[in-house]
Amino acid sequence: MSKTYDYIIVGGGSAGSVLANRLSADPNNEVLVLEAGRSDWKFDVFIHMPAALTYPIGWKYYDWKYESEPEPFMNGRRVYHARGKVLGGSGSINGMIFQRGNPMDYDRWATTPGCENWDFAHCLPYFKKMENATGVPNSPWRGYDGPLELEKGPAKNPLFQAFFKAAEQAGWPRTDDVNGFKQEGVGPFDKNVKRGRRLSSARAYIHPVKHRPNLTVKTLAFVRKVVFEGSKAVGVQATIRGTTQTIRGKEIILCGGAINTPQLLMLSGIGDAQHLREVGVDVVHHLPGVGQNLQDHLEVYVQYSCKKPVSMQPQLQKWRMPWIGFLWLFFRKGAAATNHFEGGGFTRSNDTVKWPNLMYHFLPVAIRYDGTKPTKGHGYQVHLGPMYSDVRGQIRLKSTDPKVHPALQFNYLSTENDRREWIEAIRQARHILNQPAMAEFNGGEISPGPSVETDQEILDWVSRDAETALHPSCTARMGTDELAVVDPNSMKVHGVEGLRVVDASVFPFVTNANIYAPVMMVAERAADLILGKQPLAPDYAKYYKHGE
Repeated sequence: MSKTYDYIIVGGGSAGSVLANRLSADPNNEVLVLEAGRSDWKFDVFIHMPAALTYPIGWKYYDWKYESEPEPFMNGRRVYHARGKVLGGSGSINGMIFQRGNPMDYDRWATTPGCENWDFAHCLPYFKKMENATGVPNSPWRGYDGPLELEKGPAKNPLFQAFFKAAEQAGWPRTDDVNGFKQEGVGPFDKNVKRGRRLSSARAYIHPVKHRPNLTVKTLAFVRKVVFEGSKAVGVQATIRGTTQTIRGKEIILCGGAINTPQLLMLSGIGDAQHLREVGVDVVHHLPGVGQNLQDHLEVYVQYSCKKPVSMQPQLQKWRMPWIGFLWLFFRKGAAATNHFEGGGFTRSNDTVKWPNLMYHFLPVAIRYDGTKPTKGHGYQVHLGPMYSDVRGQIRLKSTDPKVHPALQFNYLSTENDRREWIEAIRQARHILNQPAMAEFNGGEISPGPSVETDQEILDWVSRDAETALHPSCTARMGTDELAVVDPNSMKVHGVEGLRVVDASVFPFVTNANIYAPVMMVAERAADLILGKQPLAPDYAKYYKHGE
């Protein structure tokens, strides 16, 4: 490619899709998107069928298939970490749960030096801009004109209703909208499903504008490094369908996510100088915060046998699959037309936390992400984990070969506070799931089971059984202090020219929920900053604070 683009976007995932749309809206901007994975073909049922979400994970055609280094507080085991390797990124293979997080998350962001304009009031207009909340009419906290159409629940299965009632009996009230005034409580969830099909960021933002002559989207385009002339980024080196070439751009925007972005920065000579020299990378700029501050959510499955035949378990039987597939293919209905994560809630594990630190995803079926089932009969479960862990990890290069995955060290369970919250989480989940409202369904706990009771037994089980909730973030965080990587007011990488970062890596702190929605909000706001537009006026809508 001999032409010079105005913007080269590295990664066609959740953030990259938003930027592709917004930056190319001006016909004078030549925009190139480079996505290492395949296209999200319309006929690909593993992407677009909501209930097929377990299939892409672990499959090399859809998943980067990362895994951590041996985790020292989890018996030295490696934790598998799926990341989307397809147009739409992880938003094309995730659980389709749309959660903003708590408003206080963003007020916490604003305490980071330089991030004062990333409080909730400044973020809320961009959440509204991106969404069409069809399931929550006439809410002052929600948007209705955006490209991302959202459905609610419906959480009609009697197990959902029993769970909501049980939570109320345990002291946690219903909430009308976890993305509205009050996150704390239980109720139906928003989902990225439109008329029975997954609605990824690529489908919402890229596909409607692919006809623009100034927008070029290249799949199977693996970016190896950013090319610098002195301290100015002038292009990228990429392998596209077997041919390696240098593509020049006036602005390079990294949108590869919290794992790939720091890896690419380091491969390009941006990072801790000592580490780069040890690996054999020529240093362009010493920026010690690159790859630091790694945060994630760890989760477990608390599973129960169900005494009544009301769960979704029979729908998992292989002989039913043809009929289920038929209903979805021709009518977009049936068990395949939902992600099944239709409800859950947010609670506090103790009275010292200021906002909910536990998230529950309830499922009317007992199944793991890889599709394995603990029982042949009926069952149900909650996905559960602390949201505000004080654990911090890091990402480091293993090689100068960009195809060698970096070393991921999350340090799960490494702090006293994290371990305490895990004990509280399991005990609270059991308290809810053993309320009278669940009695007619409760056939006994399958996992962790009655043999796990003491604090130490709980921690031992978590260390053996827990999986990542797939929310890596914060590895190239915004700020103006010595460990910051990105300028909060421009998204430019500190110390160099022509290079920006827009994805989950710029979060100062992981949000109290799934990160898909916050990533796109950041991209919406970043688009205005990149284009030099006046940011949307802050919206000081009130929100719930416990005790106030």
